[in-house]
Amino acid sequence: MRRVTAAGAVLVATVLLAGCGGSDGKDHADSKGGGADKAPASKPLAKLNVPAAYDASKGWDDTLNWMPESVSSIPVAPVADNRAVAMMYAASGGYTLKVRDAADGTVRWTSTAWNPPVPVEGADGDPDMGEAAEIPDVVSLQQGGRTYVVAYAHGMRGKDDLHKGTEVVRVAIYAADATGSSVTPQRQIDVPVTTGLGEQLHTSADGGRLLIGWGKQGELPASAAAVDVATGKVSRYSDANSLLPQCAKEVGCYDSRVAGATSDSVVVAMDGGGFGVPGRWFSNAVRPGAVAARTGFLGAYNGDLYGMAGSSLVAGWSTNTTDGSDRPAVWTVHDVETGKVQAQVTCAADLPGGSSKARDYPVVTSPNGRYVAAGSVAFDVQRKKGICLQGDGNRKTIVLGSIRNDGIAYGAVVEDDAATSDSDPVVAQVDLNTGQPQVLGTGVEAPYTTDLKGSGLFLDRDDDHNVRISLRRQR
Repeated sequence: MRRVTAAGAVLVATVLLAGCGGSDGKDHADSKGGGADKAPASKPLAKLNVPAAYDASKGWDDTLNWMPESVSSIPVAPVADNRAVAMMYAASGGYTLKVRDAADGTVRWTSTAWNPPVPVEGADGDPDMGEAAEIPDVVSLQQGGRTYVVAYAHGMRGKDDLHKGTEVVRVAIYAADATGSSVTPQRQIDVPVTTGLGEQLHTSADGGRLLIGWGKQGELPASAAAVDVATGKVSRYSDANSLLPQCAKEVGCYDSRVAGATSDSVVVAMDGGGFGVPGRWFSNAVRPGAVAARTGFLGAYNGDLYGMAGSSLVAGWSTNTTDGSDRPAVWTVHDVETGKVQAQVTCAADLPGGSSKARDYPVVTSPNGRYVAAGSVAFDVQRKKGICLQGDGNRKTIVLGSIRNDGIAYGAVVEDDAATSDSDPVVAQVDLNTGQPQVLGTGVEAPYTTDLKGSGLFLDRDDDHNVRISLRRQR
């Protein structure tokens, strides 16, 4: 469901997403998953090559042994308070969720079997063609002072030999602080969607509500629905072009996209440039002083929204002159609620452009929100500074996938102008306080999530090609 691109080489070992054979994707496990009936802390730990900040001899492992060999998402999510991990297991009657304590892996609660809708045609994917399988997933978010765990899946409701059925995303909402071995969802909602050939669903738990988007190719959706997990209310946004009043005044405004859902609105990106939250702020009023209000041959609004994570939004701004000179862009991080620029940096990383260009890497933040990164651009919001990790002709580009609260970020070295590679990624770490990079080498596993109650979460495939979830303590 969630699109995983080249960032998979940073966040998860390449083999985890691309597949390595041996797994047929069928349900080989009961609701207890891969040996999950035993306390993870009591089992011998898997041998991992982790960064020096983590102790490979302390932590716990668990296994998901139902996963297809090629997937576009991993049904594992840190619970929003960063003290637990939610995972989805295959069960004879559907799927179950388990929420484990990050400290020792003990199970806090287990759900009853949950039944997603019938998968859509082509959901199995085709590893030989590079097509990943679409599987149920899980996220966590905070709303109204409470934390929720949300399971969701794309499929057909009511489809049978007589009926075509309705395409939906089914959402099951659980209280993160539940207890017991048969927890039921507080509510279950089917959100109707319409996806065409080659289109992908976009889901996000950033900004305050769960966003489900669809329509058009690319990372940002044309149509969307926001789910208030506290009340169950669903707000639909079918025409992104009508959401920002600035769009009505632009001759070249078309193909606007919904980028995220705040607590009471949405973040919208106009195709030709310009972005904002309707009725609250627009990019032209919060642009950095070093850039022009308009850019390009048609004089479109300057400012391209890259993406968002939590309460932070990253954008790029053209600094090209009227004589056609190609200059490095200015990159900014904004507060989503106000649009205020929190930090900026000049960097030659490619601007995301319009909807035709997908965002190659996700926006990631440290758990405390101080540090923010989007590919090769990173920011320290507290010090109001940015760091450019784009290649300079000699040094190669470093893209980031996770950041610790102390500013140590983990990522991969990539060849310029190449978003993917068949070779194993060279893992690197960067101290965002100094900007100093350090190559950790191939074979080192970068954490998928950091600062989980003093631990880092690592994902990989084990010798049986099952997905392995590992927590390792910080030293």
